[in-house]
Amino acid sequence: MINFTVGPVQSSDAVRAIGAEQVPYFRTAEFSALMLENEALVKKFAKATEDSRVAFMTGSGSAGMETAVMNTLTPADKALVVNGGSFGERFVELLELHEIPFTQIRLEPGKALRPEHLKQYEGQGYTAFLVNKHETSTGVHYDMDLISSFCRKENIFLIVDCISTFLADPFDMAGLGADIMITGSQKALACPPGISVMCLSPRAVSRAESIRCKCQYLDLKLALKNAERGQTPWTPAVGILRQINARLKEIDANGGVEAEITRTAHLAEYFRGKFKEYDLPFTIVSESLSNAVTPLHPLTASANDIFLKIKDEYGMWICPNGGSMKDTVFRVGHIGCLTEADYDRLIDAFLDLRNKGFI
Repeated sequence: MINFTVGPVQSSDAVRAIGAEQVPYFRTAEFSALMLENEALVKKFAKATEDSRVAFMTGSGSAGMETAVMNTLTPADKALVVNGGSFGERFVELLELHEIPFTQIRLEPGKALRPEHLKQYEGQGYTAFLVNKHETSTGVHYDMDLISSFCRKENIFLIVDCISTFLADPFDMAGLGADIMITGSQKALACPPGISVMCLSPRAVSRAESIRCKCQYLDLKLALKNAERGQTPWTPAVGILRQINARLKEIDANGGVEAEITRTAHLAEYFRGKFKEYDLPFTIVSESLSNAVTPLHPLTASANDIFLKIKDEYGMWICPNGGSMKDTVFRVGHIGCLTEADYDRLIDAFLDLRNKGFI
């Protein structure tokens, strides 16, 4: 099977080899050194300040989203949240659950965030802004310069879900003034799912230290205190953290974050060029694309039926959608260990379906 989804994605041979090894004991100097190296490389690739901190939480990216909300926001805050799809809705649900007052900026699927969406909230006393930099369900990549400018002007605490876009699109944490960046092990890090990576600015660390978290397992104070010595408060997903270390060093050796972004962008451009060249009956639904994924609306067939055909008859996974977009949008990912030849096989499968009259 070839995996064109947006997580879990295909891993390199070096990452997969670690997964076949016995999981070692982790309360050792060797594991601590590995974790401190992980922190340094994440900060380097996120372009965070030297005094920023990194927490590795055992859980999916959604665990990082909830950790951010429950550790750095309180009912005294007044939050703005961009809701343009399934993952914006997840932030909304978390704010409701943790009783954080908020206002939604609701966007139709596929629509970009524009200055007029933010202008009405100027001078209204908002203290926090939550956004999925890439709304993966619809493939919309939001304008972080626009958001950063608004948050700086209003002195707003900025939480950014970069789960599917970290290492696929540029992100300058310090330059943007972002306070929390969240990503996950199973996206462009191309490791198995199970670790949520959080990079925190000094302001975010200060907030976390001043708030009583009502969840012991996701308490950032405990995570950051243990991270000072390269450890975690609980038994983490040790094997995945070792794989993350291999992957981060792999990226560093191959030219760093810029080279990885360039590689991903090339694959995205290659696929988008091919499906246009062959005039396949799909339209791109996003007004603002990420390198990570191409969201497609099929004009002649159900998106879910296409997903099932590609999986069952051609041995490839594309990324389906759920809910109201189940039959209208599927997505083709460009993160993970993929090549032009892989996309040629996918294009051939689409062409075969067209020849058979299915699409």
